[in-house]
Amino acid sequence: MLSNILMDSKLKKKRLKIEIIKARETHDSRKRPTLQVLIKLDDFLVSASVPSGASTGKYEAKVIEVEKAIKNINEIIAPQLVGKEPTEQKEIDNFLLKLDGTKDKSKLGGNAVVGVSMVISRAGAVTKKTPLYLYLREIYRGQTRLKISEIFPRPCFNIINGGMHAKNDLDIQEFMIVPQLESFSENFALATKIYKNLGKIIQKKFKKLELGDEGGFSPPISKATEALDLIGDASDNFKNTKIILDCAASQFQKGEKYKIEKRLLSKRELLDYYCHLIEKYPIIGLEDPFGEEDFEGWELLNYKLQMANDKFLLISDDLTVTNPERIKIAKEKGLCNGVIIKINQIGTVTEAIEAVKLAKSFGWKIIVSHRSGETLDPFIADFAVGVGADFIKSGAPARSERLAKYNRLLEIERG
Repeated sequence: MLSNILMDSKLKKKRLKIEIIKARETHDSRKRPTLQVLIKLDDFLVSASVPSGASTGKYEAKVIEVEKAIKNINEIIAPQLVGKEPTEQKEIDNFLLKLDGTKDKSKLGGNAVVGVSMVISRAGAVTKKTPLYLYLREIYRGQTRLKISEIFPRPCFNIINGGMHAKNDLDIQEFMIVPQLESFSENFALATKIYKNLGKIIQKKFKKLELGDEGGFSPPISKATEALDLIGDASDNFKNTKIILDCAASQFQKGEKYKIEKRLLSKRELLDYYCHLIEKYPIIGLEDPFGEEDFEGWELLNYKLQMANDKFLLISDDLTVTNPERIKIAKEKGLCNGVIIKINQIGTVTEAIEAVKLAKSFGWKIIVSHRSGETLDPFIADFAVGVGADFIKSGAPARSERLAKYNRLLEIERG
């Protein structure tokens, strides 16, 4: 207790400045090297770890070799930031962009830039003696007072994996349940129950359990209807839950057509395929149903779905990559009404917040997302609450790197 009082006294007497900033190698959930960035402020040491994606968009910030990214932080970035106050998030992020000088962060590396930007946020929160989500809220809206129940994100749990995230024959990448109960804790409990039921059903039917990158089951099936029927069985026919599919269509696009379930479909045939699934199952959203540059396909689907149900979510990820310029294009062409936000896609916390603000100004829904290669860092949980995201997705309700985000949300909800 005495040490806490002394520590608080130190914070009141002086404004903390960055004493040391250093990067080092760590590993993500796919056992691949990534980096961790640490900052020392007086008696405090804070860190942030960088995730990585398997299914990545063409316009994402450039990820460079980890060893080079670490060197760039330690030898180029760190000397420039020592002595600065970490509460200057926007100024420091803008400085990083200027120091890099490229459109895609390819000089310093998107992974280097995002690691520094995230740890600056955490250091800023420590300096202001406030939880990270409230600190991010202050950056986002200039206020820290908020009613958690009004801005808490609804979780989307990826319980069956396919595409680039699994070793089965499913083309659609993520089959997510979206529980419809009141609180996050209730929704988490329901998702855990459905996940366990699904595991038992798959074990009984296929005699083995395989997991994908994001903790969801990876059964030896090839059709979306098979996956959805398994989820229906595990959830008492989708009781109190809905479905969002991450199609990741860029991964199965073949020129002007799409190869799905061993069939080569035109855009209109793929549209009909999706509409059939939507009619049969309680699907409330599709993520990346067409390729990242197939604007015609997006327009066709958006027009048809909005005519039938203006609340249906047509969600962009590879199409927009958390980039305000790409978000503006999607708005101008009428391609979607929801957007995935991944901080490491764009490179800095400031840019990610600007992407959220822009998308919200269009009336779009915000889905803050993890990556397939994750770490134990729960940063996105605080970010999702801080910016008032509508949804958050962080994989299955299993595996430590996924549970870290959900457990953090439980902590925030409990106050």
